[in-house]
Amino acid sequence: MQKPREAGSTLAIFLLFLRLGLTSFGGPVAHLGFFYDEFVKRRQWVTEQAYAEVVALCQMLPGPASSQVGLTVGYLRGGYPGAAAAWVGFTLPSALIMALFASGMVLWPEAGSGGWVTGLKLFVVAVVAQAVWQMGTKLCPDRPRRTIAVLVAAALLVAGSVWIQALALVVAGITGAWLGLPSDKAGGALDIPVRTRKPMVFFSLFLGLLLLTFLPWGAGAHTAIAAELYRAGALVFGGGHVVLPWLEESFVASGAIPADTFLAGYGVAQAMPGPLFSFSAFLGGVEQGWSGAAVGVAAVFLPGALLVFAGLPLWQYVRNHAGARSALAGVNAGVVGLLLSALYDPVWTSGVVSPASVGFVLLVWAALSLWQVPVWLLAFLSGLVGFWLF
Repeated sequence: MQKPREAGSTLAIFLLFLRLGLTSFGGPVAHLGFFYDEFVKRRQWVTEQAYAEVVALCQMLPGPASSQVGLTVGYLRGGYPGAAAAWVGFTLPSALIMALFASGMVLWPEAGSGGWVTGLKLFVVAVVAQAVWQMGTKLCPDRPRRTIAVLVAAALLVAGSVWIQALALVVAGITGAWLGLPSDKAGGALDIPVRTRKPMVFFSLFLGLLLLTFLPWGAGAHTAIAAELYRAGALVFGGGHVVLPWLEESFVASGAIPADTFLAGYGVAQAMPGPLFSFSAFLGGVEQGWSGAAVGVAAVFLPGALLVFAGLPLWQYVRNHAGARSALAGVNAGVVGLLLSALYDPVWTSGVVSPASVGFVLLVWAALSLWQVPVWLLAFLSGLVGFWLF
């Protein structure tokens, strides 16, 4: 069994991922395409088959899938230092931009109530609607999975606390395993040798930190920000869009951040290159400045990284275990329901208040889904038009 290749310096890995972090617009699916072109076709760091398995594994884990794929590629290329360099390079640009935006909102709070914020909120409605449509088409191709999604959405609209969200996904997974939902079997030879007990150490650290987040922490303190964002990163399946309802429950429903500010930051995050989870820098920055932004980013990405290193050795089992794949199919259907409930509350209820706003959403959605206008450009135009109209 071979060890992760040490070819290429850590600095070279960092600079390459920094370039990707500055230029990778379009969300997780686009990021995976950029990674494929860069690491499979151009540089041949990993084989096409191994890359497909890395993607499949990371989509099975909670957390930001594209960031986890980048982390894994960095690990395969340069060990743990390579993984750290890949994550920092890919995340740094968007995190800095979101922290700067948070600083601007703190220094100029009146900006959070202008027409441009209304435009961004309506833009978010269209973006989340498009995400529900795309994820539903892919993850709910049959009647049982569509039923699971609808039931999860209904349950969360009736009682949408964080506990209910987590319970709904657990029940969806159990249901998927019980029904034996069909799931594609991954094949290939992603060889991750493990000669130590490090995977168990990583999982124990992940679980221990998760349990600590349920202890009472002081409101507004850095520890409270870390607890809320770590919990979100540890329990969210489905990537950046799905983190929205979890964070809304933690930061808006609790009264820590106004809904308008929250949705404005989320809208700006859509226009940034790199991972959508960098929205955490905005949330931490609004509450505690630059130190809060740093804590927020570290906390939301840490559980996904720990699970990658814990989960890589288990991939051989999951790849060949039909029950595990069926449970994941159920969880994925539940994720669609989770996002569907978020589309109504808080996204729709906070932004759509008039026939004109409905028309605005329809136009943005058409530009996004029918005309394939880039998301970053739509975010800018939505803010600009919103400032003029509202």
